[in-house]
Amino acid sequence: MSLIYKLLDRDAWLAALETGSYAGSPVDLADGFIHFSTAQQAQETAAKHFKGVEGLMLLSVDPARLGAPLTWEPSRGGALFPHLYTAMPTSAVVAERAIALDADGVPVIGALEP
Repeated sequence: MSLIYKLLDRDAWLAALETGSYAGSPVDLADGFIHFSTAQQAQETAAKHFKGVEGLMLLSVDPARLGAPLTWEPSRGGALFPHLYTAMPTSAVVAERAIALDADGVPVIGALEP
């Protein structure tokens, strides 16, 4: 199983756990899909879009639990990124962890399972 990853605000994740699904961040909602990253893309995504953001969570998601609404589309540099065109059921998340910021405010993702 290859996992995909979602960075999000801790409070948004806690709210999703209460309802059983995550509709997405304001950026996700504006774009019409939930943005995910692969293990190889997650650190660059964190540095580019989440610098200085406190209270982040990293979700490890099993793409098989998302079904057909998950598509792979070209994005940054033409690389394929996973995009989910529906709310994410919290049952698709296999692990979660808090993310700290380094001295420059960049989230530190560390090694991830591909």
